[in-house]
Amino acid sequence: MQNLFDKSKTARAALVSVVPKGADADFYEASLSELSRLCETAGAEVVATLVQQKESPDPSTYLGSGKLIELCELCKNNDVDTAVFDCELSPSQIKNVEDAIGVSVIDRSMLILDIFALHATSAEGKLQVELAQLKYTVPRLIGKGNELSRLGGGIGTRGPGESKLETDRRHVKRRMDALEAEIRELASNRETQRAARDRSGIFKFAVAGYTNAGKSTLTNYLTGAGILAEDKLFATLDPTTRKYDLPSGTSVLLTDTVGFIRNLPHHLIKAFRSTLDEVAYADAILVVIDSSDPEARAQLDVTVGLIEELGAGAKPIIYVMNKADKAQTALIGTSSDDTVFISAKTGDGVDALIDAMESVVSKRKKRLKFMFPHESLGLLNSLYTNAAVSVESVEYTESGAVVIAVCDEKTAGRLGGFAKG
Repeated sequence: MQNLFDKSKTARAALVSVVPKGADADFYEASLSELSRLCETAGAEVVATLVQQKESPDPSTYLGSGKLIELCELCKNNDVDTAVFDCELSPSQIKNVEDAIGVSVIDRSMLILDIFALHATSAEGKLQVELAQLKYTVPRLIGKGNELSRLGGGIGTRGPGESKLETDRRHVKRRMDALEAEIRELASNRETQRAARDRSGIFKFAVAGYTNAGKSTLTNYLTGAGILAEDKLFATLDPTTRKYDLPSGTSVLLTDTVGFIRNLPHHLIKAFRSTLDEVAYADAILVVIDSSDPEARAQLDVTVGLIEELGAGAKPIIYVMNKADKAQTALIGTSSDDTVFISAKTGDGVDALIDAMESVVSKRKKRLKFMFPHESLGLLNSLYTNAAVSVESVEYTESGAVVIAVCDEKTAGRLGGFAKG
């Protein structure tokens, strides 16, 4: 898919927002500020902003007729080539506004998809982005004008004919089917990798949170993963899993995941389901929040809501308040037992995070006594090679081996028949 902005030059964008009367103005102001950062990440310069106080958006043009004229003049006077709406527009709204103001019109979802297209690096990430773009674009082909409605005519082409719009849709549908087949195959490979990690018994942490909160920086600090970490929204799309050895000697896996954002398009969540499910398959979650951001509380609410939507709300969570060295005030609303304040860039406070991780892992383990008869001594070898098990002592007797070990829940359940008291 082509990017929305011409990357050979800096696009000039105007931001547009409608604030319902009586609504929380601060919320819409924060959303518009975030939209500006999204534009910057996509390579556009924001040169103008238009906000309208209105009971509800106009079903035809989103803006009222007077504001639409004002937007047209704003675009002309500031040499704007793209109007970016802080909402999700219908196909007809896009067409009507473009016809009225004479410049390209995109909405928040289209902008996020464009950034994803810029930052996807893996084969799976590129396929997922293209599929999401196509699913969003197909119903909006109508907004591209009469050139998509050319009918056949003349000798050899008489009859009902087929519009170019219909031809485009048929082509896009075939491409979407092919993409979904490729993604299913890659998702199957991902499931195989997850199954192998599950069999190893190693404890899995998902590093999740709002975009640009510092997830990749934290993962890099702990594991030396070398993940791209930039001060941009959605700098990292592809999940990266690395092993980390806790001070106790227990090995855990850390998976850096794609960032969350308010109003994340549902079709994007669906397209990235196989990678977002890294959160659902983890044993615990490190929720990273930029505690220096004035919108930290709202960003935390968005993150927790999406975690619950992914079916992971009941998992143990450690709230990692990053950039604490820049924070003006402590973020309230989380208990001190599950919250740590750190700077992933400098390492300050990371020791407290590691202690919290040790605590979460230890709560999932049990100190058990096993009795393995001679014919089952092979199970003792499996304990030694299990990264989630610590063998404390072994005593050989006439009947077999008495073993004391600290085990994860999965191993304890599998060997429950050999447990003694």
